[in-house]
Amino acid sequence: MADNEITVVIDATHPFAGTMSANAAGAATDLGLPLLHVRRPGWSEQPGDRWIRVPDLDAAAQEVSELGERVFLTIGRQGVAAFAGLTQQWFLIRAIDPPTGALPPHHELILARGPFSPADEQRLLARHRIDVLVTKDSGGDQTAAKLDAARSAGLPVVVVDRPVLPLGAEVVESVAEAWKWLRDIASGDS
Repeated sequence: MADNEITVVIDATHPFAGTMSANAAGAATDLGLPLLHVRRPGWSEQPGDRWIRVPDLDAAAQEVSELGERVFLTIGRQGVAAFAGLTQQWFLIRAIDPPTGALPPHHELILARGPFSPADEQRLLARHRIDVLVTKDSGGDQTAAKLDAARSAGLPVVVVDRPVLPLGAEVVESVAEAWKWLRDIASGDS
């Protein structure tokens, strides 16, 4: 950042890119630069939802072992190994890219990129006789249809909370708010 004369830092990474956000915060602090995190809002529980919030994937794996035998994992490719030791469940794993690390012994892998429609998600849940959905609270509309489908089917949803941002982090939810923050910094209003 110093070599490139960076004067402000905006972290607009994925809500689960915790290491990248921590590195950006550390570098900004070390250099005394203003830092802003842009985070789209997480999902909100709706009437009829049966959500179980957990702090991480290991806690999600513990919850799943009590909730059902047929599990739909929509957690991305990097966290699937947390479920590899569960031998009593069958997993439908959907990811954009093939998972890294160990996989559960009983699984089917679907490589696909959203958005998915609620009707398609309902058919997927029914076809695979899913008992429980596991997802990360990444927010956004692109992948929310699975939550609608789980609600319609009355399924429990294990929702992994986002990594915590550094204490005192300044956060906005939109690009428009980030632009306003930048204008305020440039004009000395911040």
